[in-house]
Amino acid sequence: MSRTTISELFSRNREWARQVHESDPDFFKTLASQQSPEYLWIGCSDSRVPANQIVGLLPGEVFVHRNVANMVVHTDFNCLTVLQYAVDVLKVKHVLVVGHYNCGGVKAAFDDADNGLIDNWLRNIKDVQFAHQDKFDALNGYEDKLDLLCELNIMSQVANVCRTTILQNAWARGQTVEVHGWIYRLQDGLLRDLNCSASRAEHIPEMYRIISKHVDIDS
Repeated sequence: MSRTTISELFSRNREWARQVHESDPDFFKTLASQQSPEYLWIGCSDSRVPANQIVGLLPGEVFVHRNVANMVVHTDFNCLTVLQYAVDVLKVKHVLVVGHYNCGGVKAAFDDADNGLIDNWLRNIKDVQFAHQDKFDALNGYEDKLDLLCELNIMSQVANVCRTTILQNAWARGQTVEVHGWIYRLQDGLLRDLNCSASRAEHIPEMYRIISKHVDIDS
């Protein structure tokens, strides 16, 4: 496979900008003047999973956060900052947690190999596997188990989004925001809904709910 040079990337950028301007002379002017996406995409860093293109949306229509294995960790202030900005400032209507089958991060966690520093990040996926070990024991094939872990990891991260103070405070003040879990298959380019959506605090276990300052606890 031939390698693209840095100078070629700039050439491609200029050609792309020229083509976009020709097809829509106001595109960049409009894009620069506002950012009002309705979607926050929390996805994997995998270069084969481009957020905008998968759902057929333009730049400016999706606010994006990506990391290895599409994780939402409660001590990851990078992810939490993006989430808060998207919910509190941009007022997104949907938070999309999108993973994919054959995820390298999930596979690394499942295979128990020594990968160095990243194993500390992937330990969260091992926690998901441990919590659902009976489901894995019921399967025989390696690929089936790996697919299951990819799915369960997404569902777990949806739960983590919902359990943040960010989402709970938004719901308490009456803001409409839904959280969804989707998975993408590289082989056919199709998304699948994992049916784990949530749109209010009642959708999460009671022990994770907070008493929001926006709620009158005497009422």
